Amino acid sequence: MKARRLNDWAVTIEEARAIQYRLREDLILEPPPGFAPRLVAGADLSIARFSRRGYAGIVVLDAETMATVEESSAAVDVDFPYVPGYLSFRELPALVAAWEKLERRPDVVIFDGHGIAHPRRFGIACHGGLLFGVPALGCGKSILVGRHGPLGEERGSTAELVHQGEVIGMAVRTRTGVKPVYVSPGHLMDLPTAVELVLRMSTGYREPETTRRSHRLVNEVRRADQGAGGA
Repeated sequence: MKARRLNDWAVTIEEARAIQYRLREDLILEPPPGFAPRLVAGADLSIARFSRRGYAGIVVLDAETMATVEESSAAVDVDFPYVPGYLSFRELPALVAAWEKLERRPDVVIFDGHGIAHPRRFGIACHGGLLFGVPALGCGKSILVGRHGPLGEERGSTAELVHQGEVIGMAVRTRTGVKPVYVSPGHLMDLPTAVELVLRMSTGYREPETTRRSHRLVNEVRRADQGAGGA
């Protein structure tokens, strides 16, 4: 599957910021009519410390059975530095390479990062959703911007994540007594649907299965490449 070409990747921070402001005007923050996802993908990237080599992975799950139906991966050099708020420019070029190897088109992608819970309301799930042309949401392990109020200890408890007076996401308890994750819509997605999907794909761990399996895949690919003498 081909990804759309929305922007150049070899850009400065200032150029990246301008791209985020431009592309966020194209976001649609509601699901498509009749949205009922069956194939749910997770996307992740692993980079070894002190290395430029990035290992991208996408795992597609059957939401009914939780079976893995497809995996794809790619190893590419990563040139964009790690700068909070610009994760998509570091990770998406590698994820595009993995995406274009997929044979099945996912109905939705859960990114290990943020959607509109972002200082410019354009996190990796927004950028990736536009790039791949599918509904997308972010599920982050930490807060980038915003605060939330008290959150119950039980699985399914939620609290609105608010930044500058705007609800930008939700803190979600996916397992009783563990730290929450932070969910926000990316593209072709709204907040209630995003929260519902994350809880649906969470089966006893803090992170949804999409994140857990894509993370495991990229680490396996990285170890195999390094074991074979890769950079």
